[in-house]
Amino acid sequence: MRLLFVEDEKRMAQALCEILRFEKYEVDHYADGISGLAAIESNIYDIAILDVMLPGMNGFEIAKKARAGGIVTPILMLTAKGELDDKVNDLDSGADDYLTKPFQTKELLARLRALGRRPLNMADGALFYGDIKLETGTLTLSCVSNGQSVRLSEKEYHILEYLITNQGQILTREQLAVKIWGFENNAEYNNVEVYMSFTRKKLSFVKAKTEIKAVRGVGYKLRCEDV
Repeated sequence: MRLLFVEDEKRMAQALCEILRFEKYEVDHYADGISGLAAIESNIYDIAILDVMLPGMNGFEIAKKARAGGIVTPILMLTAKGELDDKVNDLDSGADDYLTKPFQTKELLARLRALGRRPLNMADGALFYGDIKLETGTLTLSCVSNGQSVRLSEKEYHILEYLITNQGQILTREQLAVKIWGFENNAEYNNVEVYMSFTRKKLSFVKAKTEIKAVRGVGYKLRCEDV
């Protein structure tokens, strides 16, 4: 698996590159945002790791420009700040995940493994998981085994999209709220459970075997054991 790593802190970059190469990743390192953007736009990488604070262009700008240019490479953003607003910026910029410095190497490797398992959009503009198909253009959920379909609300769609593109991971209520509503609001956090219920009903309506499993005290994940 080939990684793009954009980080201007020399000692950290050298140490992480050594670790990642030891873990059998191919790593290309760049130390500024302009070079990083050019690299990700080459569309040759399986995952991009971007530091937020970079000379020339910050990580948010790289992610936004890459997404605007049609690049779907999974992006893991590294930030030295842990406040919710910074997490919102990470996700809104087009990043798939974020990691707050300082972090443990094993957590970075776990995030990379999860990103490496994520599906990309198919040629017809749809996402697949288990026995379900999610059409991005029409917000339609279909069960591929029986052909039944239903149109989703915007938030129901985003819940399933986020769960599918994070398959194998447990997503917390905070992560879902930040990704879907995009700002800090305790009332909206409560709405995660409400819209999760709506989304489950849509899965039941199309008679899908894929289900949203609640992990008690942690969050939610997709599961489809019978397909």
